Amino acid sequence: MDALPWYEDLSPGRGTLPPRAWYAGSDATVLSLNGSWGFRLSPTADAEDDSFAAPDFDAGGWSAIAVPGHWVLQGKEAEYGGPAYTNVQYPFPVDPPRVPTENPTGDHLRRFDLPDGWPADGGAVLRLDGVESCARVWLNGTELGEFKGSRLAHEFAVGHLLKARDNVLALRVHQWSSGSYLEDQDQWWLPGVFRDVTLLHRPAGAPGDFFTHASYDHTTGAGTLRVECDVPGRVTVPELGLDLAVGEPATVPVEPWSAEAPRLYEGVLTAGGERIPLRIGFRTVAVEDGVMKVNGRRILFRGVNRHEFHPERGRSLDLATMREDVELMKRHNINAVRTSHYPPHPAFLDLCDTYGLWVIDEGDLETHGFEDLAWRGNPVDDERWTPALLDRAARLVERDKNHPSVIVWSLGNECGTGAGLTAMARWIRDRDPSRLVHYEGDRSCADTDLYSRMYPPHAEVDEIGHRADEGPEARQQLPFILCEYAHAMGNGPGGLSEYQRLFETHERCQGGFVWEWIDHGLVHPVHGHGYGGDFGEEVHDGNFVCDGLLFPDRTPSPGLVEYKKVIEPVRITPGPANSVRVANGHDVVDLAHLAFTWSFLADGETLAAGPLDVPPLAAGASARVTLPTAPAHPAGAETMWTVRALLARDTAWAPAGHEVAWGQVPASAPAPAPRKATGARPVRSTDGRITLGPAVFDARTGEPLALGPLAVTGPRLDVWRAPTDNDEGAPWQPDERHGPLWRELGLHRMRHRIDEVALDEDSLTVRTRVAPAARDVGLRTTYRWTSDGTALRLAVEVVPEGDWRVPLPRLGVRLGLPAALDRAVWYGAGPGEAYPDTRAAARLGRWESVVDALRTPYLRPQENGARIDTRWLELTSASEGVRVEGEPAFAFTARRWTTEQLDAAAHDTDLVAGDTLWLHLDHAQHGIGSQSCGPGVLPEHRLDAAPAAFALTFTPVAR
Repeated sequence: MDALPWYEDLSPGRGTLPPRAWYAGSDATVLSLNGSWGFRLSPTADAEDDSFAAPDFDAGGWSAIAVPGHWVLQGKEAEYGGPAYTNVQYPFPVDPPRVPTENPTGDHLRRFDLPDGWPADGGAVLRLDGVESCARVWLNGTELGEFKGSRLAHEFAVGHLLKARDNVLALRVHQWSSGSYLEDQDQWWLPGVFRDVTLLHRPAGAPGDFFTHASYDHTTGAGTLRVECDVPGRVTVPELGLDLAVGEPATVPVEPWSAEAPRLYEGVLTAGGERIPLRIGFRTVAVEDGVMKVNGRRILFRGVNRHEFHPERGRSLDLATMREDVELMKRHNINAVRTSHYPPHPAFLDLCDTYGLWVIDEGDLETHGFEDLAWRGNPVDDERWTPALLDRAARLVERDKNHPSVIVWSLGNECGTGAGLTAMARWIRDRDPSRLVHYEGDRSCADTDLYSRMYPPHAEVDEIGHRADEGPEARQQLPFILCEYAHAMGNGPGGLSEYQRLFETHERCQGGFVWEWIDHGLVHPVHGHGYGGDFGEEVHDGNFVCDGLLFPDRTPSPGLVEYKKVIEPVRITPGPANSVRVANGHDVVDLAHLAFTWSFLADGETLAAGPLDVPPLAAGASARVTLPTAPAHPAGAETMWTVRALLARDTAWAPAGHEVAWGQVPASAPAPAPRKATGARPVRSTDGRITLGPAVFDARTGEPLALGPLAVTGPRLDVWRAPTDNDEGAPWQPDERHGPLWRELGLHRMRHRIDEVALDEDSLTVRTRVAPAARDVGLRTTYRWTSDGTALRLAVEVVPEGDWRVPLPRLGVRLGLPAALDRAVWYGAGPGEAYPDTRAAARLGRWESVVDALRTPYLRPQENGARIDTRWLELTSASEGVRVEGEPAFAFTARRWTTEQLDAAAHDTDLVAGDTLWLHLDHAQHGIGSQSCGPGVLPEHRLDAAPAAFALTFTPVAR
């Protein structure tokens, strides 16, 4: 066979300079080559014609494309192809290192002049920060070389080729290459030049590379600084009074860097006519007694996995978007990021240094598609690929080594095992022993400093926390993290609070990283946001790419609001005798940066509020804090204290007054006064109707037709919900997946048989059996209606029949009301949606919303929008409405389409409002869990079929 073309050979490339540290802001001249480039797309990679790289080539007939950018996200009506999403499977035949002949190839051209004043001395470097999947590069007709490694920086020496005017930079980019086998990350395949292209002047004698070592001794409070550099130079840090030769160490008292207190010292490296700014953070990372510590303190990751994503630009992010991500993370109590599954844009790490985030910096490596082939041909276990793996390790470490936020290097993700990973780990440890090494895919932990897992169930985390797990003895001595957990796909994730309790109980369990930060929904002309399969892909993995805590437009999902509450670094819990206990859960800082307030609520209304004096507790400390005397309040009211921890002053990421944590403490329970709503007599009319208080019923079915002036459909017993992504589960899950089982049982098509409609002196009783076709299970259901003439009370009793082997999705009633009811006011938990295992962020109060804002627009429509612990609800229009009270409290959901319509929809745009408002009043719902990739619903949150009784009182409201 002939020699393979360069894009299929195993080499990482040729002609590139050695990798080096990234930095911004030096006084050397810089020219950005971002902007509009000439572009031509070919369907294959086998063209021999390189004439486009010639300086005199006429590209007048070419199109224009934005760089940075992906060509499949530009052009009109998919003229440059389209994006493709796969999770594990490769979207091309697996025949490493070969790729298909159908290999879309984008030729890029950029003409540029050097700016006036471009220095005549020294050299110049062309830097490309990200190109998928490979590139061949020419400048002024001279080939510079080629490279692979899409999310890695590559540089070429070009000073000898530059002209003052009319330089021509040419790139040939192939969508597929041998490198694609190493880049099977769970994301969109998006070819193109998606990060910056920059021309850098290099003054004569300027540094090629430097390495800032800044350790901290927590026993003395001293930091030791030493800057390695490949040329002579000096390092100055004015704030510390330091003026050192490169390579010379100095030890001085310093304030350490941490994610909670990101103290940076500004310095300058001067060498060879260039002044390079240094941003120095002193910190030491170590494993001591099986616990990961930074600056002598155990840290707890409250983290997220972060793919780079923008709904219009794919992985091409600008600084403002990166800053928005970091500020959103900090405002939601997130303290750590795993850069899944590649190094991020380098500017993102600058932001992590500045704002304070622990970072696990991950290599651009994943070969997950080989798992389906029993790992046959896996590159990480084939020595021919080792040079490419080592090149990726070096480009990860060398670029990012000077960031104090980076405390762990991760070899890559889901690559199985092999000697190539061992070689990478050895190289990284030799180059940078000051950080830990991470890799999840090898349970032996032979090459890692951390025991890392994805999606272990809670019980196993507890076992690992006790160091009682089976496995290599050496592994039991390692700290434990969950590099992925709590799959945030659709409605959820559930079970976060239970995980967090384990992290805070077991010293070994040092937190984890929720999968993931943002839904990867790309803008779509029909669906609003599209997912896998919406762009004509031959092979795809559907909406599995939409599994983030943010919606694509970076609006926080209910899952992110829940996560913020679960991981809040201050715990406010009930204390004895009119007090609260305040515990500082920070790793490092005291509470001096927070101000505390109290408010007193009666039946959800705030009666009084004020500041609360809380001592500046040290990290890990707690104290009992006395509350003020309760203000006067109505007799029999349900009363509650709410205590909040707020930022006392402005920070870089939020203004003073931003809420960091909160807690509610009951002051008194409501006086038991259930509304019986009895006394009115049902009256049967000759037209086949029954009147009872404010309601009119169908005498044959016993179902209400009207409540006062409001037309009513139902209510009927309801057990179905549009399955969530977590209900549906994933095919590889070992546990039962409830969504498919519910559908198999027929819970989505329940039939209602009327057995009896009976009148007595003060009630209307309807006895029914609710059951699915073709099955011998059912729910004996009795509805008993009573009224006091003004209100209508419904008492429901449910008794299961048969062998129910699966839990119920929900248990309650559904009714239809006029669509004109467009405003909701309720007293209960809110303001957002909540379910049995996603309820930490729901606080008791009186809330209001327009009805259309009660829904959560998940990218794949599913059950959403429930408000739990509702004592009463009022739905009104401008002229009329209804009040609902529950015994006990209930959950309600109000939306303008049926559950069946919600279940049938593939995109939010499929949902069209009808002329009925469908109201669900639930006695209980099944939990959410995380089974779209993680564990299912915990036993305490299951809704097993069992006898149940609940009551609802309906009262017409006149406006």
